[in-house]
Amino acid sequence: MSLTVKDIERFIAAGPAVLVRVAEALGSTPREAGAFMLVSSDRQLGTIGGGQLEYLAVDHARKLLTGKSEEGTIEVPLGPGIGQCCGGRVVLQFSNLDGPIAADLTDGVRAARAAQPPVYVFGAGHVGRALATALAPLPYRIVLIDTRPALMHDLPEGVATLVSPMPEAEVRAAPAGAAFVAVTHDHALDFMITGEALRRGDAAYVGMVGSKTKRAQFRRWFKANEGTPAALSQLVCPIGGDVSAEKLPEIIAALTTAEIVGKMGQKACPKPSEQVAAEQAGED
Repeated sequence: MSLTVKDIERFIAAGPAVLVRVAEALGSTPREAGAFMLVSSDRQLGTIGGGQLEYLAVDHARKLLTGKSEEGTIEVPLGPGIGQCCGGRVVLQFSNLDGPIAADLTDGVRAARAAQPPVYVFGAGHVGRALATALAPLPYRIVLIDTRPALMHDLPEGVATLVSPMPEAEVRAAPAGAAFVAVTHDHALDFMITGEALRRGDAAYVGMVGSKTKRAQFRRWFKANEGTPAALSQLVCPIGGDVSAEKLPEIIAALTTAEIVGKMGQKACPKPSEQVAAEQAGED
C-alpha cells in the first residue's frame, strides 16, 4: 500500500525502529531505488520486495536495534545464494529512525504524496464509494466528489471528499494527467462531467459508468455539443470492460481500478479502439 505520514508517525510512536531503504537497484530487482520499509522489534511497515531479500533485511534491522550490527549499507545479490532468481543486485541502507531521519522521511513522503497524480471520482453512490475504496491504497490522490454531503462518510483514510454544486467545474480546475470517472446518480450530470474531461485533451483516463446504449447516447450528445471524434476516442465506457458479467459495485470498482492503473503511466492518450472507429464510420 502507499504509506501515509500518519502511518509512519504511528509506527514511530510505538517504539524504536529502523529505516531500511533501497539505496541502489541494479538489474532485475523486486523494488526500485528509494523504496523503503520500517522495522521494529516485532512489526514492519512497508516493503522492499518481499521474499528472502526482505527476510534478510528484517533480520539485519533487528540486529541493529539490539546493537548487534551497525548503521550502513549491505549489498545483496538476488541469486541462488538467497533463494531468489531475479538476477539483479540491491544495496540496502539501514538507519536508526531518530528525530532528524524521521523528519526527513515524513517530509519526503508528504512531498511525494502531494506530487501523486489525482483520480477524481464523481459520484458517492455504491460504485463511486467502492471505487474510492479500491483506489485508496494506491499511489494516487483520490478525490470523491458529489453534490450530496450526506454521502461523504465512512471512507478510507486518504480519500479526500469534495461537495460541489457544479462538479463539472472541478474537471476544469484539475491538473494535467489526472483521471476522471463519472459514476453519478444522474445521466445528464455524467455527460457534462465526461464531456468536460474529454475536451481537456490531457487526461490520463476518462471513464463513465453505463452501457453500450448509454455510450451511444453520449456520443450523439457529445457531437451535438462540439465534441470531436479524437476526443471521444479517449472515453472508456462502460468502465470495467466486459471481463465479468457480474455487476456488483466492488467488481466494477476492481476492474475499473485496473484500467486506471494501466492508463496513469502512459504519456499519451490511447488510439481509437475498434468500437470508436466503427462509431466514427457510422457518422459519415
